[in-house]
Amino acid sequence: MSLTPQELERLRQELDHDERRLLEEVRSELAASGNQQYVELLNRDPADPGDASVADLLANLSLAEIDRHIGELRAIESARTRMEDGSYGTCIDCGRDIGVERLLAYPTAERCLPCQQLHERTYAGQETPTL
Repeated sequence: MSLTPQELERLRQELDHDERRLLEEVRSELAASGNQQYVELLNRDPADPGDASVADLLANLSLAEIDRHIGELRAIESARTRMEDGSYGTCIDCGRDIGVERLLAYPTAERCLPCQQLHERTYAGQETPTL
């Protein structure tokens, strides 16, 4: 089952929409990364080590969120590349078609559902961030 031109165009529009939303979120987070909370906590007299720790945590959480958005933007770019080279909608593991329902729900999907489930079971917990 190949994607119809209409399905491909709909998915392309979804990717465009997601990209605009993510870029706006990154812009907003970067603008806020002057991190007024951080500045306020550090400017208190007397400086409290606990406040400094909280301020550092807030800054790190903001950066982690931006990093997550950048990963999603890269996935969108990868999906567009696959659209251009004709491999979009084909599972990178088994080579079978990825269902259109899955692509509509998750336009950047690289794997069919069975391969994605196997991938998650195999690699579960290996990329878990820690504080």
